[in-house]
Parts: sequence; C-alpha cells; structure tokens
Amino acid sequence: MKRNLRCTPSLFLALRDKIHGVDHNTPQYIQHPLRYLSRHLSAATNLSFSKSAIDKPIAGPAIYASFSSSADGQEESHSEAEHEFDSGGEESTADENADDQCCSRDLEAIADILRTPGVQEKSRKLQQCGVNASPGLVANVLSGTRNDWEAAFTFFLWAGKQPGYTHSLREYHSMIAILGKFRKFDTAWALIDEMRAQSLVTPHTLLIMIRRYAAVHDVGKAIGAFYALRRFKFDIGLEEFQRMLAALCRYKNVKDAEHMLFCNKDVFPLNTKSFNIILNGWCNVIGSLREGQRIWNEMETRGVKPDVYSYSSIMSCYSKANHLNKVVRLYEKMKSLGVKPDKKVYNAVIHALAKGKLLKEAYNVMKTMEDEGFKPDAITYNSLIMPLCKSRLLDEAQHAFDEMIERGLQPSIRTYHGFFRALRTGEQVFELLRKMSASGCSPSHETYIMLTRKFCRWRQLDDVYKVWGEMSKNGLDPDRSSYIVLIHGLFLNGRLDEAHKYYLEMKEKQFLPEPKIDEVLQAWVAGKGDGDLNVVVSKENQTVCSEVEEKVRGKSGKNGRSQRESDFLRQPESRSVTRERGFSFWD
Repeated sequence: MKRNLRCTPSLFLALRDKIHGVDHNTPQYIQHPLRYLSRHLSAATNLSFSKSAIDKPIAGPAIYASFSSSADGQEESHSEAEHEFDSGGEESTADENADDQCCSRDLEAIADILRTPGVQEKSRKLQQCGVNASPGLVANVLSGTRNDWEAAFTFFLWAGKQPGYTHSLREYHSMIAILGKFRKFDTAWALIDEMRAQSLVTPHTLLIMIRRYAAVHDVGKAIGAFYALRRFKFDIGLEEFQRMLAALCRYKNVKDAEHMLFCNKDVFPLNTKSFNIILNGWCNVIGSLREGQRIWNEMETRGVKPDVYSYSSIMSCYSKANHLNKVVRLYEKMKSLGVKPDKKVYNAVIHALAKGKLLKEAYNVMKTMEDEGFKPDAITYNSLIMPLCKSRLLDEAQHAFDEMIERGLQPSIRTYHGFFRALRTGEQVFELLRKMSASGCSPSHETYIMLTRKFCRWRQLDDVYKVWGEMSKNGLDPDRSSYIVLIHGLFLNGRLDEAHKYYLEMKEKQFLPEPKIDEVLQAWVAGKGDGDLNVVVSKENQTVCSEVEEKVRGKSGKNGRSQRESDFLRQPESRSVTRERGFSFWD
C-alpha cells in the first residue's frame, strides 16, 4: 500500500507542467499510367477483410515485433501483436454487430473529447462522458492517439479509474511505448513500477524501454534497461542479449551494437544469429556495403558459418548497390554449399535481376522459387514492380501487377508507392490515391511524406496543403517526420512564414525538432525585424542563403569584424577591367 502511494504521484510527472499552464510528346504510358491500373483495381477492391479498423487497432512493429534473424527488410509480415488484436472471425452475429456499433459510437465520443485543448478540460469532459471503458475501446483510443502523448495519457488515467475495468498488459505496453516515443521516460518507469506491484512486468516490458531508448539513440540507458532485467528477477541469457542488439540495430545504432557484441563475447559466445543481427544492421538498416562486407569477412575469419539469413542480408545489400554479378555468384555459391535458399533470398535475386532489366531471368527465378515450394507473395512482386517503375518500364510493371491480382494477392502500400514514384502530375497522384483507398489499402504516413516531398519538389504548394489535409481526414495525425518534410519543403519554396507556423505547431506537440531546420528558422526569426538583413531563397538550387544566420553566429565586436573582413576578401572585384593587347586597365 505504501509503495502504491509513493508511485501514484509520479504518474503525473509528465502532465504537471501542462496542467498549469504534360508534354503532348510524352509517351501515352507516361501521360496516363493510371489507365494501366484502373482495369484491375476494382478486383482488388472486392477483396474482403476479417474485421474493421475499429476491431483491429494498429500496433507499430517498432513497439512489438521481435527480431527474426532473417534480413529485416522494409516489408515484413505483420507482427505477433497485430495478430493478438485480430479476433479471427469473418462472420459476426447480430449481438456482435450491435457491440461494434456501440464501440464505434463510444470511440467517436472519446475522440471528440480528446481533441479539446487543455489537459484539465479533457479530464473534466471524460468524467462527464458516461462511456464505459473496455479493453477494445482503450486499445483503439491508444492506437489513435499514439502521436499525442498528452491525450493518450489523460485517457489512460481516466480509463484506469473506471469501475469494472483494469488495464491489462497490452494497454500498459501501448502506453509505455507512447510515453517513450516522446521521451517521457520517468513516467514510463512509474507505470512499470505500478505494473510490478500487480506482477504484470515481463521481459517484453523492458524490451519496449530498450527500443524506446535506442530510438532516441540513448545507447547507455538502453543498456541500463537491459541490465534492469536482473532487478526484476529475470534471467539474462543469450536470447535477451540478442534482442537488445536487434533493438540497437533497428534504430541505426549498429556501431554500438557491434561494440557490445565483441566486448561481451566471453559472456555471450559469438554465433551465427548474433552476427546476422549486426550484418543485417549494416546491410539493410544503414545500407553500408563496405561495413557489410567487413562483417561477412569477420564471420569467415572467426569460423562462424553463415546461414541462409546471412546470405539474404548480404545479397540484399549487393542488390541495392547494383552488384548483380555478386548477387548471382552468391546465389550459386550457397546452393553449391548445400544452403537452401529461402523466400528472402529469391526476392533479393529477383530484385537484382529486375533492376538489371533482365525480366526473363527474373521470371525464371520466380518459377524456380515455386518449384521449391515457396509461393510468391506481395513482397515478391514488389521486388519486381518497384525497380521496373524506377526504370520507367511501366508496361512491364503493369504486367507484373496484373499477374499479382490474378493470383489473388492484395497489393501492399509499397506496391502503390512504386507507381506513385512514376507519376508526373498532381491529377494522376490524387486519382491513384483515391483508387488505393478504395482497394482497401489505406495510405500510411510514409505515403503522405513521399507525396508531400514530391509536390514540394514540383513547387505545387496547393497540392501540398491538400495532401496534408487528406492525411488528417483519413485519421492519421502528423508525426515528427511529416512535420519535418513539410517545413523543409515550405522553407525551400520561400514560404518562411508558413514554415515557421508549422514549426511552432510541431513544437507545441512536443516533437523533437530537426537541429538544422531549428537553427535556420531561429536565425530567420531573430533577424526578421532587421531592415538591413534579408533572407534570399535561390531559384536555381533552392538553397537558403541568409545574412541573418551570419549575424546570429557572429557576435558584434572583434569576432564580428574579422568575420566581415573575411567575407569582404571573398567577394569578387566590383570594378570592371578592359583588356587590350595583353594589358589590363581599370575603367
């Protein structure tokens, strides 16, 4: 009891401060690429899903997915936690439909309340809403507010006090992950202490903290959270160590993970899976072929035998670097050594062949893949479609898309992303975006970020704002990456006032600013009222040149004078020169 009284105030640490205060000559398939898709999108639209979005909340793989020693590419199957949310039945009874409608109404009511500004006002309306908390409702609300920690935490505290409801392990994990995303680590640890009093803490709880620390590149605290397993009476074995290495590598701390691997080789013996984690980090997360080759050679030096996952990682890296010959050579080598290729290896070979425009050979590998018992899936076809779209071979990409639909495969987000990159007008983009949603494939943050960057590059700012509105309309709150891309695009297009507005909005949501954007915008604000200083946006290279930055960096006085003198010496001569008979004369 005393322990609970001590822990309860710490739950409000993070909220305390807030409470107080077309060219006609262009080929037809380039002008109208959507016509190639429209024939089959209706077939994709008819594909049904087991449950609605309300019944199946989204759990980000960065929170839940455990590491597989396979090459951890950008397209993986759904995490185990996503399957936990799936009730599994496609048919529902009338009672279940009534419950779904009730849950939908409650969800809408809670969502409206959480849009209210101010923590105290949110809390007051939640107390008066009359909604009954349930595990499904809490899971859906936390999923929908994962980019707004204040709203999520306010609702979480309210739900925990409702009669007949107690937070389960899943809700605690979701809330801890949200708090960690916004660096509210003290509050997250307070929740873990509360879970400990209820005997709910598992090794996965601490793994979430390790991943959150790794995501903000605080490697020291990630390692500290790893050794906290002992404090919670959990064993620390090789499997737990490999999970920590995978968490570090997932968020690009590969160098630190490699250091941990070799420093602890006496405690946690080196084996193939541990090397695969580091190899995958260098090859597929960082994308460094040189470092990947170094780890591959290190495996051979230390006598660690590579397995199929090792081959898939290094082959994927070679494929991305356009080393087709090495991909094929490794493919033949692993077969000669008796290492049976898996689906990831086949996908890497298909991607490399498609990138080299060897379509006949790519389809032959796909046939070999089927003969070996591996049925091509959406990832396989994406390995074929994406490099074809990038090479502007849209007829061939459309043929692969047609075959994919005929096999009954649902196109994924990355399938559409490949076609998005080949489009050249805003009308085509929004038409494909509409057809994508109609087919049951909802756009993600990555989709909108890609389109925002594309329209900013085209200098079509009306379409930029339209995309931004579409994102919110489809239930996606802008995350940090969305804000950074938008602010950067507006800045490069000379819309400094609007960029600053979204920059302030981003800071209000307590997203971590991008240091370079933060520095330049602060310099612009500091010199906004100075009449003798101007901000110039170059039309040629779209880079920002500002004398304001020089004023902010260089203080008045000796350092300022020396800086101005240095700038003066670098300026070109302003007087004109007449050259005649080998002599130069000042005008």
